[in-house]
Amino acid sequence: MTTFTINPGRPLQGTILVPGDKSVTHRAIILTALAEGMSTVSAYCRGEDCLNTMRALQSLGIRIDETPDLLTVHGKGLWGLSEPNGPIDCGNSGTGIRLLSGLLAGQDFFTVLTGDESIRRRPMGRVVKPLREMGAVIAGRKGGELAPLALTGKRLHGIEYRSPVASAQIKSSLLLAALFAEGTTRVREPRLSRDHTERMFQFFGISLARDSGELIMQGRPAVGWAGRRVVVPGDFSAAAFFIVGATIVAGSDIMIRNVGINPTRTGLIDVMNRMGADIQILGQREEAGEPVADLRVKSALLKGIEIGPELIPQTIDEFPILCVAAAVAEGDTVISGAEELRVKESDRIATMSAELRDMGAQITEKPDGMVIRGLGRAGENGRLSAAGRAKSHGDHRVAMSLAIGGLTAATSMTIADCGCVETSFPKFEAVLSELLTHEARGR
Repeated sequence: MTTFTINPGRPLQGTILVPGDKSVTHRAIILTALAEGMSTVSAYCRGEDCLNTMRALQSLGIRIDETPDLLTVHGKGLWGLSEPNGPIDCGNSGTGIRLLSGLLAGQDFFTVLTGDESIRRRPMGRVVKPLREMGAVIAGRKGGELAPLALTGKRLHGIEYRSPVASAQIKSSLLLAALFAEGTTRVREPRLSRDHTERMFQFFGISLARDSGELIMQGRPAVGWAGRRVVVPGDFSAAAFFIVGATIVAGSDIMIRNVGINPTRTGLIDVMNRMGADIQILGQREEAGEPVADLRVKSALLKGIEIGPELIPQTIDEFPILCVAAAVAEGDTVISGAEELRVKESDRIATMSAELRDMGAQITEKPDGMVIRGLGRAGENGRLSAAGRAKSHGDHRVAMSLAIGGLTAATSMTIADCGCVETSFPKFEAVLSELLTHEARGR
């Protein structure tokens, strides 16, 4: 069992890179596989979630040559996928299984999608229901509410769908299905979720319109798209741990290079700035349709704030590390409208409440969020206490958030079951160690 041992007492200093964006990598692999001819995907995320999506496309007949820094994808066009020899294992990736469901619903062959124990507990009905409305034939546990999912490819038709939640996974699954559907598909969300799929469609020249908040997709395009060179920006959700760490540990000053700053993802910067953080956005530019910049972060004193439903879609993956920031801030932080967090890799409201309480935080758990009474006081951020042996609950973001929280403690702490971090940030512990020993140079 992999564990992290956190030894506090030093500031974070240096310049680093973070892994390629996980969300962008999933989409880049899928769309380059559907392109006509060769594409390259560089600076991609080598976490297990994305590697499982790569293996899925390989099992669907797509040649992908892999090196640690570059994927070379030999696309076969929109209708080039073939039936796999066995079930496709999506591992721990909710993005992978939901996007692949949309991709495969309109194929003319049979596919089974499954994943690890966590994935087999997560709700799939949210994508299965609208895909069935498009004509897909999908079977699964509890009537399709849970994986494994068995998809019998059928001819799809466009629908008008109003999603009950703002979810990039639902939206992206339907847009991928719409590529293979006859007629027009329209998708509307209650609030804008991450728009990586829309941006990558535009980057590849795939026709997609937006009208008054509604996405409009005409299916079965007469002309496909050519392969392209895709450079994946650094993952903002991975950078988030170091943004918070450098803010809450006195004397810290770090630079994070080449980070994606898609405005549908960077709610953490808005929240941290409202709390009093010192975050500079430098050298803004664009890669593969995504805005990119360098981030400089210095230590700063934080104050509690209210985080309402309007900010949740832009901070959904950063919730665990935001809880750490709130726990050491001065005053109360009230989080509401975040019930979606109960169906992530773990129930992140429950797991972060329990683990941070064990580290001395004062937290009142609510059905859709929590109230965190910060340990800080005027003139300094608070300090969590070492829990001795904390637990990740098999959730990569919980594990990394607890590691950052442990940096504020007076004594060392061990976090159990951290193998899950491989799903998104395989070198997290090494990068953190480099910042603490001031050896990070952004290789």
